[in-house]
Amino acid sequence: MPVLPKSDHLLVCRGDYAEKQLYLLKEALAADAIIPYLGPGLLRQSSAAPPVPDGPEGVAAALNTRATAPSKIRSNMWSVAQFIEQRRHRRTLQAWMAEIFASSAPLTGLHAWLATLPLSLIIDSWYDGTMRAALVANGRTDVVEIQGVTRANENRDIWTRTYDLSGKELRPGPAAKTVLYTPHGSVRPAANFLVSDADYVEVLTEIDIQTPIPEAVKARRTNRGFFFLGCRFDDQMLRIFARQIMKRSNGPHFAVIDAKTMTKNERRFCTECGITLIDLPIGEVAAALVNPA
Repeated sequence: MPVLPKSDHLLVCRGDYAEKQLYLLKEALAADAIIPYLGPGLLRQSSAAPPVPDGPEGVAAALNTRATAPSKIRSNMWSVAQFIEQRRHRRTLQAWMAEIFASSAPLTGLHAWLATLPLSLIIDSWYDGTMRAALVANGRTDVVEIQGVTRANENRDIWTRTYDLSGKELRPGPAAKTVLYTPHGSVRPAANFLVSDADYVEVLTEIDIQTPIPEAVKARRTNRGFFFLGCRFDDQMLRIFARQIMKRSNGPHFAVIDAKTMTKNERRFCTECGITLIDLPIGEVAAALVNPA
């Protein structure tokens, strides 16, 4: 992958140049030269509404149907979850999150294609477990999943739990061709969720010195960049995690985002992190990556 020069301005690929860049990114993914970082926007590739929320606002809305939060925090997933945890107990919040994400989202062509690649590392930043399901459907036996876990349920000093694709919990640090890292947790196999403000207090205290980031992730990101698919950076929590997971990686970095809808904070974040935008619809990008040239 060519490394683009650093710039004080946001770099944006459009039209023919974006298509050429996608061809290079497809080659880089197939060669394990760049890390896919997946977000909830991947669930919006079809015209049908996904069976699970496709963003933090959707989770907030689903939680509000179970316990109405004050209007000033009602659209903020992390604050609504904290409201429920304080008033209804952590077990209630976890059970409701498991209900909200109980349905399996349909596998997309992009998830299925990524599951066939010899990738060292895949980041899945949403709770739905679709990437895990794609790896299972592909019959992969050389994958481990490392999930972020809340310390509210722990009496040990741990930040993550590790599973094989059958759902069996493993000792940390097993050798595997592919590490699937779900930093915010996932509904499967054990309904681990980082979702409330309290869940993130200790994580955010330590994340700048990288303590919560698994060693396998640190090792596998070093000589690679990140390719953000279905992600937005319009909330500080999302920006913090993306920045820290990218930390000490060589780059280059790319993100598929509609430039017209970006917030000022998103633009600043992408500029500071050297993320080049692919300004195309996610469905068009997925088709270009999956389909033969």
